[in-house]
Amino acid sequence: MPLNIGGLCPLLQVFDMPTSLRFYCDVLGFTATSPVPDDGRCDWVLLELNGSELMLNTAYEEDARPDTPDPARKEAHKDVALFFDCADVDEAYKALVQKGSVVKKPVLRDYGMKQLYLHDPDGYEICLQHPVR
Repeated sequence: MPLNIGGLCPLLQVFDMPTSLRFYCDVLGFTATSPVPDDGRCDWVLLELNGSELMLNTAYEEDARPDTPDPARKEAHKDVALFFDCADVDEAYKALVQKGSVVKKPVLRDYGMKQLYLHDPDGYEICLQHPVR
C-alpha cells in the first residue's frame, strides 16, 4: 500500500531573515502565512505562493550570527535547486528585471521546458519553468 503523501514544503537555512523575506515576498511574490514582526526579524517563517509552500529558518541564533555569511556555507548551497511551475516564463523575466533582479534570459531546453534561473540571497538556485508545447 503506497503512503498517502501530500504536498512538499522545503526548509532553507538563511543568513539574514529580513533580506530573505524581501527577496521571497517582494521579488517572487510569496506571502508569509506565519506571524512575522514588522522588521522581519524572526528565526522561522512559512511562506506560500499559489499552493507552493516554503519554510525559511535562520542558520544562526541572533547572538551567534557572524557579521558576514560564511562563503563555504553559501558554496554548499550550489547543490540545492527549487523548481517552480510558472505559466509565463517570459513575463516573469520582465517582472524580475523591472524589480532589479539580475537574471539571464529564459532558455528553451531540448526536453521541452522553458526555464528561467536566478539565485536567492543565500545562493540557493531557483528555476521558474513551464513546458512548451
